[in-house]
Amino acid sequence: MLEDKVILKKIATHQFSDLPDGFVLGSSIQFFEIKGNHLSMRVILPFPAASLLNSVHTEIVTFIKNNWPELTQVECVVEYKISAYETKAGIPPLTKVKNIIAVASGKGGVGKSTTSVNLALALRAEGAKVGLLDADIYGPSIPIMLGTTKSRPVSEDKKSILPVEAYNIESMSIGYLVDEKQAMVWRGPMASSAFQQIVRDTVWGELDYLIVDLPPGTGDIQLTLSQKLPVTAVVIVTTPQDLALADAKKAISMFEKVKVPVMGVIENMAIHVCSQCGHKEAIFGEGGGQFLSDDYDVRLLGQLPLAMSIRQQLDEGKPTLVADPESSISEHYREIARNLGANLSALNKDYSKGTDSISIKTWSPG
Repeated sequence: MLEDKVILKKIATHQFSDLPDGFVLGSSIQFFEIKGNHLSMRVILPFPAASLLNSVHTEIVTFIKNNWPELTQVECVVEYKISAYETKAGIPPLTKVKNIIAVASGKGGVGKSTTSVNLALALRAEGAKVGLLDADIYGPSIPIMLGTTKSRPVSEDKKSILPVEAYNIESMSIGYLVDEKQAMVWRGPMASSAFQQIVRDTVWGELDYLIVDLPPGTGDIQLTLSQKLPVTAVVIVTTPQDLALADAKKAISMFEKVKVPVMGVIENMAIHVCSQCGHKEAIFGEGGGQFLSDDYDVRLLGQLPLAMSIRQQLDEGKPTLVADPESSISEHYREIARNLGANLSALNKDYSKGTDSISIKTWSPG
């Protein structure tokens, strides 16, 4: 006789290869029932995973049939829903925004803005509703990378502004509000005030994630973000280079002090592949991201190559996820996006921000 609880436990604790490393179904199994030789179950993944639904469904059904061949009928529904996660008490939420994810680095020039843009587009490609906020008041780069330098936000009530839409994501940057040749000669408090005003005055749509591209360092903008905005978590971008790692450690330490969870590390420019001969070379060193991950007990979300195509595409205002969505680099970004979403599921949910959204399913009788 089949033991329901034994079968459920084995399925719930099995590491399916198509799911992010370390993520098991566990509480994602919302319904489970066995009647005779008929098994029915429903799985709701807690992260955007549009590209995985069919393969995860197939893998689950195959696993069940291989282990319990007497179950001749298997019905499995696989969906995903994105929750709002708890943030620091006393900070009012942004209207319609579920989760604010900051992308930070201690050092400039590590590809943080490049990562922010492609991460936002990768989350969108996986089915999430995404916004992108350029928090670099002195050197905004998001308008160039999205190809929206000529765009200007619209104000319908003369008090608030609507975000600029590009490639199905919402974006906002001070670069939309000032002339591109104008230098922002402001002291720290002025920049922080401008940053807060841009965030609060923007009428964001229904967003699952608002990605905030922070300036490098651990200064006024970072402190303002952590103290004045309901930040869900932060992601650290670094290269394998020792100098970048040293500054990344400072960034991690700062966010730990202000009680913002660090959800993981992204190692950029991990390896260079020659476009002519295919020779691979670790120009900035090796293993830095993994070392940082191990040293601070945070997950390495992924490693990205040093590729000329990434730079060329951004200069043209067409990021990799747009210019070449089926490329291996785009898949790296989508994998990082899924890993980030899966890691966030370890945080406490905060249903006061609204109900879950996005439900895409695949179903097939066994």
